[in-house]
Amino acid sequence: MVHPPRLEPPQRLVRNLGSAHPWLREVAAVADDLIVRWQLRPVRLAAPGGRDSLVLLVEQADGAPAALKLSSLGPRRVAAEAAALTRWDGLGAVRLLRADPDAGALLLERLQGEVSLRSLPEQKAALEAVSVLRRLWVPPGDHPFPTVAEHTGHAVETLFATAPAELAPLVDEARTTRERLLADAGEGVLLHGDYRQGAVLAAPADRAPWLAVGPHPLVGDPAYDLARLARDRLHDLVASPGAAAQVRRRLRRLADSLDLDQERLRGWARYRAVESGLRHLAAGDREDGEMLFEFAGWV
Repeated sequence: MVHPPRLEPPQRLVRNLGSAHPWLREVAAVADDLIVRWQLRPVRLAAPGGRDSLVLLVEQADGAPAALKLSSLGPRRVAAEAAALTRWDGLGAVRLLRADPDAGALLLERLQGEVSLRSLPEQKAALEAVSVLRRLWVPPGDHPFPTVAEHTGHAVETLFATAPAELAPLVDEARTTRERLLADAGEGVLLHGDYRQGAVLAAPADRAPWLAVGPHPLVGDPAYDLARLARDRLHDLVASPGAAAQVRRRLRRLADSLDLDQERLRGWARYRAVESGLRHLAAGDREDGEMLFEFAGWV
């Protein structure tokens, strides 16, 4: 019987969840069970890891490398991720090998977790990101995924309803923009949902150069997916001269590269920045929240 080494969750994960989170106390036992049940040999824990999951690099019974992802987000979210990866079947995204949503577990092909698109210069990274994203936008078929309308509706009912009074004009504009964009959104495609350069990793030599990981799958307007990518490397952008003009050029280039309507991309970029800014404020992170509101004003 093979047992994993002592599993200590990465500090980034502990900080995000809080050291008292019950999942952190249970995850070692879950990993132990899966390693035995799926006949895996543990290699090492990937670091720094994610904000809501950890990844244990393993070898399968035949020696093939893999990555065991253990998520704190619950069975429903893990099942949705598994369904999206199954729908993509390795085209543009990491390949799913096995899944146990009740255990919060996905067994994935092993990518180069330490090498993401953020390791490339900005313009090259943007080109590669667009190339990967184009492959992910497929018809969803008979799907279990929430729609963009459902996902954003929850945020409007909660975050927007408790926004500080001084942000009312920005929040009201974001709410109105969302309603306008949803009114004529069409049928929609399968979206990654949290697409950014850090979610695209280097792949094995026999695969595409770059593959997406960690989807929060939704169905809806492709411009919604692209809107998160539009604010990548925001800290660097804010610190550079002429940031507002750079943002507008970036939006234009991204929309043109995927033949999307620029105004739809601008609208979703503004909405998503405001929503994320409110999430940061709610978590006590005023600095990043204000930076996102500043970005929304540039769009």
